[in-house]
Amino acid sequence: MTVLVLTRAFDATSDLVVSELTARGVPVYRLDPGDFSDGLTVEAHLGPETSTWTSVLHGQHRDLTLDDVHAVYYRRPSPFRPHPDMTDHDARWARSEARAGFHGLLAALDCPWVNHPSRNAHAELRPVALATAARCGLSVPRTLITNDPVAARGFVDSLPGKVAAYKGLGPGGPTSRGADAHALWTTQVRAHEIEDTVNLTAHQFQQWVPKAYEVRLTAVGGQLFAAEIHAGSAAGRIDFRTDYDNNTYRPCQVPAPVAGGMAALLDALQLRYAACDFVVDQDDGHWYLVDVNPNGQWGFVPELRAPIAHALADLLEGEHP
Repeated sequence: MTVLVLTRAFDATSDLVVSELTARGVPVYRLDPGDFSDGLTVEAHLGPETSTWTSVLHGQHRDLTLDDVHAVYYRRPSPFRPHPDMTDHDARWARSEARAGFHGLLAALDCPWVNHPSRNAHAELRPVALATAARCGLSVPRTLITNDPVAARGFVDSLPGKVAAYKGLGPGGPTSRGADAHALWTTQVRAHEIEDTVNLTAHQFQQWVPKAYEVRLTAVGGQLFAAEIHAGSAAGRIDFRTDYDNNTYRPCQVPAPVAGGMAALLDALQLRYAACDFVVDQDDGHWYLVDVNPNGQWGFVPELRAPIAHALADLLEGEHP
């Protein structure tokens, strides 16, 4: 039985899992859904005599019968690329049809996913993730989502130190288009810095927790892998993703209440995998969850690459610890 890996052409994180599965002799079929329909075709049949699709993918080098798929690793595939000769109107239509048809056939696979894209999409909604985390017993800093600049200024003024962390609610920044896409990093903001243009869309403001360090906690099934992240620059101390080269990492133990909360969180969000970010209070060592990444990175912590790849391979192969 085959493990289907859905990812873009070059993804070092997927490579680690594919290598682990291959070393075990597990058949792997890797494809980028963005290649549909340039070099990738599909043929799917459904009739009165069956309740499931009989589907075959025809790739450039080999074919895959979707009935043979045992599990799916969904790892940041690239978006559908319409033919360059299409008009904008036709390209929008083609994207919609590809999503409903090709992506729909993949989503219909009745097998274990890590994670199913519908569960990722649900967990990526920040209001859903943070409220669920709080209900599961994880500590979440005071948070405001608003498009009212007056409410935003009042909230920030009410916080200890009168400073908040601002981070975009979505996956990209305000100019996320094609090659110009970029991340919107976490920034510190004070009330007088909040402009009236806040009223143009939703914004998230969160209590700034003075931190000793951050923790990336990666959950794979029932296993937890945590690493302290110690930033080596001023920018990195605000958002560690801005300066990976100057960060240092140290695997660490997870406090029992956090471990219990994480188990409940994955169960509530129906996830088999998640990478969560915590800040650890510099005064009392308390862990505060600030982000849930259902499809987050994990390969940047050297000591945890092999253990996490092994755990993901176990999950995809069907061996659950």
